[in-house]
Parts: sequence; C-alpha cells; structure tokens
Amino acid sequence: MSKGTINVSVENIFPLIKKFLYSDHEIFLRELISNATDATLKLKHLTNIGEASVEYGTPQIEVKIDKDAKTLHVIDQGIGMTAEEVEKYINEIAFSGAEEFIEKYKDKQGEDAGIIGHFGLGFYSAFMVASKVEIITKSYKEEPAAHWICDGSPKYTLEASDKKERGTEIILHIAEDETEFLEEARIRELLTKYNKFMPIPIKFGTKTETLPKPEDAKEEDPAPTKEVDDIINNPDPAWTKQPTDLEEKDYKSFYRELYPMQFEEPLFHIHLNVDYPFNLTGILYFPKMTQDLNVQKDKIQLYQNQVFVTDNVEGIVPEFLTMLRGVIDSPDIPLNVSRSYLQADGAVKKISSYITRKVADKLKSLYNENREDFEKKWDDIKVVIEYGMLTEDKFFDKAQDFALYPTVDGNYYTFSELEEKLKELHTDKDDKLVLLYASNKEEQHSYIETAKNKGYEVLLLDSPIVSHLLQKLESSKENISFTRVDSGPIDSLIKKDEAALSKLSDEEKETLKTTLTELIPEEKFTVQLEAMDSDGQPFVITEPEFMRRMKEMQQTGGGGMFGMGNMPEMYTLIVNTNHELVQQILATKTNKKKERLVNQALDLAKLSKNLLKGEALTQFIKRSYEMIK
Repeated sequence: MSKGTINVSVENIFPLIKKFLYSDHEIFLRELISNATDATLKLKHLTNIGEASVEYGTPQIEVKIDKDAKTLHVIDQGIGMTAEEVEKYINEIAFSGAEEFIEKYKDKQGEDAGIIGHFGLGFYSAFMVASKVEIITKSYKEEPAAHWICDGSPKYTLEASDKKERGTEIILHIAEDETEFLEEARIRELLTKYNKFMPIPIKFGTKTETLPKPEDAKEEDPAPTKEVDDIINNPDPAWTKQPTDLEEKDYKSFYRELYPMQFEEPLFHIHLNVDYPFNLTGILYFPKMTQDLNVQKDKIQLYQNQVFVTDNVEGIVPEFLTMLRGVIDSPDIPLNVSRSYLQADGAVKKISSYITRKVADKLKSLYNENREDFEKKWDDIKVVIEYGMLTEDKFFDKAQDFALYPTVDGNYYTFSELEEKLKELHTDKDDKLVLLYASNKEEQHSYIETAKNKGYEVLLLDSPIVSHLLQKLESSKENISFTRVDSGPIDSLIKKDEAALSKLSDEEKETLKTTLTELIPEEKFTVQLEAMDSDGQPFVITEPEFMRRMKEMQQTGGGGMFGMGNMPEMYTLIVNTNHELVQQILATKTNKKKERLVNQALDLAKLSKNLLKGEALTQFIKRSYEMIK
C-alpha cells in the first residue's frame, strides 16, 4: 500500500469545489456515468483495432445504492486502470485541472457553474456529494487491480485489490447533508434526465417481467414471471440511426419516448444528419402551435454524444426554432461551458446556420410534395415560419417558396401567386400593389364584406407578429403595401380613380361639419367628410395603418418610436356625404332628433370597430329600443 499527498498548492481543495459548484451538484452522476461510458467505448475501439486481446462482450454500466452503508456505486466493465494510471489520471492530470479551476473561478462563486468538465474535473464532482470516494479498478492489461481511497483532503491511499473483473467501480460515501442521493427515486430521476439515451446500457436494480403462459396453462393460472435487469436507458435512440432505416412509426414512437405526457402527434419531423464541416445528428418535430410565442420554448433537448446537456437551446438553435421539439446531438458542442461561451463559439454558429437551412429545405419539400396537406397544416406551423422570416434573413429568402398567405375565404397563395392574381384589381393609380388584410375575421366582418362586394380579395393575417412581418415584407419588396381592411373607406384604400362627386354643396358640408363637431365634442375623433358610394356606410371609424401598426408592434416587443412612450390611439370619423342618412341629419330641424340620429349612427360605427363598451353600449341598446318603439 502506498500513501501520498496530491501535489496541489490550494490546501483542502475539495470543500472549495463543493462550495463553488453547489448549485449544480446533481451533475456528479452525469459526469461519473460519462466517464464509465468513455471507458467502455475505449475498450470497444481497442478490441476493434486489435490492440486489446480481450473479449468486448456486451458490457453495461451498473448504478447501485447501499442504504445501510450509505454508499452509491457506479460500476463499469470498460478499459479499467492500472495503479500507475490511477496515479497519472486521478492524482496528477485531474488535479491540475482542479487548481486551474479554483484559480480562475475563486472570485466568481455561482457563476458559470457548468464548466466543471471543461477543466477535467468530471471525476472530482463526486466530492460535491461524498465525504469519501473509493476507486476499485482493474485494467484490461494483465496487471493487478488497484484500490484508491480519498477522504476529501489532498491525502490519499493506493493499494492492490483482489478485484477479478475488468473495469472500474466508483464508491461514493454520501455526505450527511446529501442523503437525497441515497434515495432510489432521486437517482432514477437523474439517470432518466441525463442518461436516458447513453450508448451503453445502464442497469439500475431489477424489475419483474411477465413471460408468456405455457400452452397447457389454464386461463385462471397466473402468467409466469422472472426478475431481469432494469435497463433505464435506450442505447440506440432514433437519431443515431440513418433516416433510411426508420419508418414514420419509428419517428412517432421516439416522439412519445421523448415526451411521454404529450398526447398529440407531431405534424412532421426533420431528421438532421451531417458530418462536415461539423458533426451533428438529431430529429426535430413540428408540434401543433398556439399563438403564444413563449409557452412552447425549452422543448428541444441538446446532447453531446448521447449525454444530455441542456434543454435551454437559445443561442445554439435559431430562436424561431426553439418552439419546436426534439433532439440535437453534436460532439462539437462542449459539454460543460457557460452559455455565453456557447453562443460565441464558431462551431455553434455554423450549427445554427445549418439547422436553419435544413428546416427551410424540409418545409420546401413538404410544400412541393403535397401542397394540399401543407395548406391544411399552415395554421399550426405559421407562427414558427413567420417568426423565422422576421428574425433570420436567410430563412426569409428561402421562405418565399413556401410561405403562404391565406384569404378570408380559405384560399392559400404564395407571394408571387398573390402578385400575379391581384395586380390588375389591387394596383392603384400610382402603380402600387395594395394588399388588403384582416387580422380578425369576426371583428372586421363588415369591412371584409364591403371589400368583397367590390370584388377585392382580403387576406387573413392574424398571427401575433403580423405587424412586424408586414413592415419587413414592405421594406424588402418594391411598390407594395399592406393595409388592414378597416383602415379607411374601401375606395380610399385602393385609390384607383378620382373621388366620387359629393351630393352636398360646399356650404352644406360646412354646416354638416359644424353640426357634428357640436354634437360629438367629447369624442376622440377627427371628423372627415368624404364622398363615397351612396350604398356604403354613413359613418366609418378608421385608424391610420401606420399608427395602429406601430402600436401593435410596441405591444409585441419592438417597433415603438424613441421617446414616444405608449402610442396614442388616433381615430378618424369618416362621414359619407352621399349617404341618405347623412343628408337626413343635415335636413332635420329639431336638435333632439338630429342628436339622436348622430349618436345612433356613431354608435353603430363604433360597434363595427369593437369600440362600443360599458355605459355607452348600455345607452345605445336603450336608445335602439326607443327608436324601434
């Protein structure tokens, strides 16, 4: 037996490690199982190339709890270590990493706690939860087994062991304040969280398996059972296989494995598989989307060589795709570094760009292969696509081939199809293509009907970011504008001809304007007289497209003008001088009747704009009944 002191300048380094990494102490199990996996895969490689003259067999990793002894065991059947290798890898290399860690982070407690493995400290994370750690290990080489013991100080003992089986057993003597890690439910939770798809089978206890009944068994006889190893992981998840080896049912089955509490089927999947200029595999799923841009996030799981890293993938996956679900696995993503490091990493940026391109290509192929099916799914996927068009220029360019613009009547067009179809009717006298849209089919129904009665097409653009997207579309394309269908009288929205002749003289118009100003002095309206079709509405309330859009953009983040604070509400009351009711108001002699007509017409205009509420709505209903009487 030999005793020694690990050559470190920082006295009693283990309490410091525990103190610095306390907030993330559960990752010790991930680190130890990652080490066990590496040791097993190294043995596989050495046997494959003929450098190890042992049988690889079908190794597994075992995790055991001994509550009486207050120990947690992680046992592998991998490459193992000689006593000399224990000295080198445990006492020297890992501890130089520990010193570097302490020096760099001693003034930054709690920050970037995820960097432990970056400093070769994976094994020493065991001391975050253990008061003493033992290593019993036997190399695949023909050398005696070794037994290393350390009690959390720089002192250790190293002696021979009678271990017969190849591999390494780590024994953690769990500290008094860490007894949660002696609970089976807690360990199972961590194994499921971090190691669910590790490439080597992980055994955690046993389970009872039901066997088929013998042919001569009676119906009332219980089925026979047997105890089998409880393997808690799937070593061969779908994303590690070639797309040609998988069927649709395999992708759906894997989705249920990832999200056992998710009962809706995904709409479709995208299999990622690239080995140059970086390695990346994975499967992304498009779920049915809600209109809420935030509720969906943190559903993509990031892995490094089948080891779970995080489900906060912003900065790695383009932001608009964080609403998807699935798995991304890349050995080029460091396992234990801070988020700021990840987001600045060159390989990570290339990965983000690749994923964007791959998703765009998949959407285009789905559109080309079955447009009818793509149209049916549009409402469930449009939030992701429109958000991508808004935030990623490369995606915006590619999306021109498959982004759809539905009409209120349920027809779907690409932008180029819209231009071709509408250029005759929707081009105004200044040669600008004016695209009418509604954001709420119910609330804007009367405006939609007016436009349709004149033969115009009305788009239905109702996503929460539509105002932002329209700004981008108008700035990227020449000579087009989007105008919401309730932004003004339909004839003024698409100015094709000179204004219609008014049936009122200039003097009558002045009298009318004075009357209206006197009767509605409190209202926040700019009164504007306009000659329109006599069968149009007498009063129309509009809000300028620009001001309303700025207000909407401010409410959904961005778009507000500097120094403006909250955007004011600005409405215009447009009075149709050619309407019979307006002429009746002008001709009415009694002020009481005139006031009643004006208020009723104004309230009807408010009602169609969803502005009539509270006491004003009560008064309107009361007045309406009186007028009927």
